[in-house]
Amino acid sequence: MHDLKLLADQLLGLSASGAQQLTTAQVCLRAILVYFVLILFVRMGKKRFLGRATVFDAILIIMIGSLSSRAVSGTAPLVATLAGTLCFIVVHWVISYASVRWSTLSFLVKGDDTVLIKNGRVDRKALRDAHMSADDLAEDLREHGVESQQDVKEARLERSGKLSVLKK
Repeated sequence: MHDLKLLADQLLGLSASGAQQLTTAQVCLRAILVYFVLILFVRMGKKRFLGRATVFDAILIIMIGSLSSRAVSGTAPLVATLAGTLCFIVVHWVISYASVRWSTLSFLVKGDDTVLIKNGRVDRKALRDAHMSADDLAEDLREHGVESQQDVKEARLERSGKLSVLKK
C-alpha cells in the first residue's frame, strides 16, 4: 500500500506544495485522470444537464470547470478538488430530484417559460420582460421555418432560453 501511495505521489505530484513544483508530465497525467473522473461523475449525474441546460445546469458546468481546472493545474489538492466536484454534482442531482416533486423548488432553481406569441399575436410586455427585441424574435422564428408571427399558434421562451414554436 505504501508503494502504491509513493507511485501515485511521483506520478501525480500529490505532495507538491504548489503548482510550481509539478512537472509537465505530472500536469498531463492529472489532466488525463481528471478527464476520466469527470466522465464518471457526469455519468452519475443526470443526462440532461449537458444538453438543454437551464441556468441551474449552466452554473454546475461552470463550477465543475472552475474547480476541476484547479486539480489539473495543482493550485488546489487533487483529491480534495475532485471530492468537491463530486459534491457539486451530488447537490445538483438532489436538487434536481427534489424539483421534480416540488414545483415551487423547480421554479426557484430553473425558472419558468414565457409565452411570447399566442394565436399570431405577440405579447409585447412578455417580450420586453424577456429582454428580447422584435428582431430577436423574428430571427428565432425564421430558425423554426416561420416567416410571419401570424403563422404561429404559440411561441414560448423556454427555461433553457430557447424558443419553442407551435405552428398554426
